[in-house]
Amino acid sequence: MNLILMGLPGAGKGTQAEKIVEKYDIPHISTGDMFRLAIKEGTSLGQEAKSYMDKGELVPDEVTIGIVRERLSKPDCQKGFLLDGFPRTIAQAEALHNLLADMERSLDYVLHIDVPKEKLIERLTGRRICPTCGATYHVVFNPPKEDGICDNDGSALTQREDDQPETVKKRLEVNVEQQQPLLDFYQDQGYLVSFEGDKDIKEVFVDIDQKLGALAE
Repeated sequence: MNLILMGLPGAGKGTQAEKIVEKYDIPHISTGDMFRLAIKEGTSLGQEAKSYMDKGELVPDEVTIGIVRERLSKPDCQKGFLLDGFPRTIAQAEALHNLLADMERSLDYVLHIDVPKEKLIERLTGRRICPTCGATYHVVFNPPKEDGICDNDGSALTQREDDQPETVKKRLEVNVEQQQPLLDFYQDQGYLVSFEGDKDIKEVFVDIDQKLGALAE
């Protein structure tokens, strides 16, 4: 099964990706992982990508697509893949379509985990971190035993700068602007399947599993 996973920050993509990978034995491929692997293996495309990254520049689409092609050609992708963080633009989506056609493959689904923006803000702004041991808490979903105090060492918990409400709202707005055209594109293509992400983690996966189960038969 050939899948793309989409969702805004805080939607729970990472958790669902782990469950999909475990159940269906396909690799979870993020953009960052692909670049790191290509650089580590010293491929010509990896070296080219590194030259842009070292300068703090965006890696051009043609290089990125080449790296995607290399990654999807590896043996662990024979049964399928779960792409995460790619494509990010319509141009990349069209290039991916052509790449898969060249490989005599096609997408099965684009899985979109949909969570209301207010809930995402609650999830993202509720994170608290221990500055001493690095333990992570959440004021709603994983609170410490004593409010504001680390269970491990008694340090006062802090909130990261990028977890502040205004920062989170701006980050979500940018992500919505980037994601919506892709969602519309894949909706028009008939690949998009949206799941209600504002539910228990296990319930969300049951919904996803029901959709993917037919592909695995």
